[in-house]
Amino acid sequence: MIAIARRESQLDSLVADIRRDGGEAERIVADLGILEDLPGIAASCMEICEPVHGIVNAAGVNLREPAEDITLDSWNATLNINLAAPFFLSRAFVPQMVSAGFGRIINFASLQSVRAFSNGLAYGASKGGICQLTRAMARAWSRDQITCNAIAPGFFPTELTEPVFSDPQSRQWAADQTLMGRNGEMEDLSGILVFLASGASSYMTGQTLFVDGGFTAR
Repeated sequence: MIAIARRESQLDSLVADIRRDGGEAERIVADLGILEDLPGIAASCMEICEPVHGIVNAAGVNLREPAEDITLDSWNATLNINLAAPFFLSRAFVPQMVSAGFGRIINFASLQSVRAFSNGLAYGASKGGICQLTRAMARAWSRDQITCNAIAPGFFPTELTEPVFSDPQSRQWAADQTLMGRNGEMEDLSGILVFLASGASSYMTGQTLFVDGGFTAR
């Protein structure tokens, strides 16, 4: 696998963990929010690993701004990395996937794809767009055996949700909104990722799967 992110030290730690467990991993230090850089990033990936059969679009930003504080710059920063980058980066790999007759594109949606949260206008717009983008990408490329699906996680302990998990009341509130009575753990995403990246999901495309402990079933 090839991991792409801005922070070199965290990438190095991730690659070391994967290699220690017997996996193969490389990394590219880059800012996926700079759309003009995406063709070069894709080319670098293909130099390291060719052909590329799958991509997981997990990079994201949530600035948590109230509507009156959103600027054009902060709006573009959110939409660029959350919505535009998944399309343009994925598209760069499509010719290889077409040639191979196999491709897997996995996008990351959110609870805010279908629920409106306070201070989440730009983020919610980007994640609502991911659901439609996933369907549109599936429509464009599924006949070439390239599936495109999205995962919509509930509350998991990540950097984006640190404001929730750092506050005991907020953390408990999030857990109480689920049918299972708990927040997500990172291991809860492993199975769905493997499924969507493998041949087991070969007849599934254009779908958004909510891995949220039943949050959206209430």
